[in-house]
Amino acid sequence: MSKVAVVYKSKYGATKKYAEWLAEDIKADLYSQEKCKIENLEEYEIIIYGGGIYASGISGLSIIKKNYNKLKDKKIIVFAVGASPYDEKAYNELKKHNLTGDLGSIKLFYLRGMFNLKVMTFKDKLLIGMLKGFLSKKGSSELESWEKALIESINNESDWTSRENLKEIKDYLES
Repeated sequence: MSKVAVVYKSKYGATKKYAEWLAEDIKADLYSQEKCKIENLEEYEIIIYGGGIYASGISGLSIIKKNYNKLKDKKIIVFAVGASPYDEKAYNELKKHNLTGDLGSIKLFYLRGMFNLKVMTFKDKLLIGMLKGFLSKKGSSELESWEKALIESINNESDWTSRENLKEIKDYLES
């Protein structure tokens, strides 16, 4: 396999877990986005970036966006980690919001992560509370699948991470 770097930014641990598993499985070098410099990535043929989803953005993706001209000749793959189950409409919005213009050709994967209100920052708890309040005003028939899943998991510790979830990315790398 080509020389591969897995770069990630993780707030609560799910993205880091996926990045570590993936790097181990495909024998790639692993970098946390905070400690990674663009010079580190120039030697790789394939760059896989993983970030959590926050307010429709993929955390830390700026390392790819800001340096795309230096990386455009490499195979770039992005995986986004969120608490909701996969939803085609949400996936398309995520891609549209994060991978536009020159970045539109980048392959995007969605992986389900974790949800634990107890470990969240005050700001994130506040945002979740506001979202819950907004969603509670909708009738259950009006809720999107991800909204229903969020309401169901809000008071529970949930971990949907699984090494199996990486299969699609690994298959893509082999194709």
